[in-house]
Amino acid sequence: MFTVGYFIGLILIGIFVGFASGLLGVGGGFIMVPLQYFLLQSIGVESDLAMLISLGTSLAIIIPTSLSGAYRHAKTMDGIVLPGVRLGIFGIAGGVIGGMVASILSSNILKIIFGCLLLFVAVNNLINFNKERVEAKIPFNLISTCIIGLLVGFTSGLLGVGGGVFIIPVLTVLLGFSMIEAVGTSSIFISLTAIGGFLSYIVSGWGVSTFPYSIGYVSIINFTLITCFSVPLASLGAKYAHKIPQKKLKIIFSILVLYMGLKMLGILS
Repeated sequence: MFTVGYFIGLILIGIFVGFASGLLGVGGGFIMVPLQYFLLQSIGVESDLAMLISLGTSLAIIIPTSLSGAYRHAKTMDGIVLPGVRLGIFGIAGGVIGGMVASILSSNILKIIFGCLLLFVAVNNLINFNKERVEAKIPFNLISTCIIGLLVGFTSGLLGVGGGVFIIPVLTVLLGFSMIEAVGTSSIFISLTAIGGFLSYIVSGWGVSTFPYSIGYVSIINFTLITCFSVPLASLGAKYAHKIPQKKLKIIFSILVLYMGLKMLGILS
């Protein structure tokens, strides 16, 4: 079932996802989910199972990968740990609920939801491209923290992403964070939020998943190979994030998100 090409594909995903995670403050799920999905289908895994394995394994990988980037960001910036942890606590609860809901939806519905949300994020970033920092539109208090954490956490569990592609626009557009502050805070947030969704995919896939060498909907082979490369590359990406102008970070972030959104919607082959 597993081929040399499949293993090489996993290694390349780890390298790409790790660097993007540290550089952009995302878990890399918006890259990992579709790439794992297409890779699993290439070895004959049925569509619905391939999607659930991609989602569950992606969340498992996001935890150590984002922690690696978060550690590097926390060493460089002050004041990002507490906001990230506060949001992440509520994100864990939202992730559990989202992961449970995902197990009862079809892969086509998940792909459409995923693609539309990514397109929204890309367009929003392009609209606010020239703004280094915008004025906060809502206060960052317990109520807003709870609502944002739960909603982004739910999206994280539902779509198998850490939530960075969604929390960063919220932090920059609604809460007035600069891009680099949002990247650092997001790294901490997603390392916690992914835990909730990860656990729900193990439980919902227990005794149901037929994929070899897996725990629930989490593939041990995919997790091991991708993580071996994503963790060290995330630290390297975080280092470069502090050397690149914020406008360039926005451009890179938007292009990646736009491409993956179009890919999931089937607009790009």
